[in-house]
Amino acid sequence: MTDTRLIALGRHIGRVGLASLFLLGGINKIASFAATAERMESVGLVPVIVLLPATIALELIGGAMLALKAQFAWIAALLLAVFTLATNLYFHAFWTLEGELRALELSLFFKNVAIAGALVFAASVLFPSDQKAA
Repeated sequence: MTDTRLIALGRHIGRVGLASLFLLGGINKIASFAATAERMESVGLVPVIVLLPATIALELIGGAMLALKAQFAWIAALLLAVFTLATNLYFHAFWTLEGELRALELSLFFKNVAIAGALVFAASVLFPSDQKAA
């Protein structure tokens, strides 16, 4: 296998791996719609009737675009990065906690930071080459 094919394979595996997180998240939100809506309301994310379907759409459509390397997948990757970081503010507020729960939420917070970083990296790779800065 040539270096070019290995690079292409690595990029494909990376995109699909990143996308799987969002595709599964969207599917899980559909499957547990009421529980997800309740959790969102409990942290102040309202109106849930608008935000939850928008979240599901972003995760499913953005995840599919990323996995399939669709046109404008780089925009989907950036939107997913912003979404991932925003979830930290509502769902992983480690600074309000103590003890083991704080340690767990701190770990989840920085896992999301790492995922957002990988998404920004993916966006830079997916950005159309004829538009890349010199």
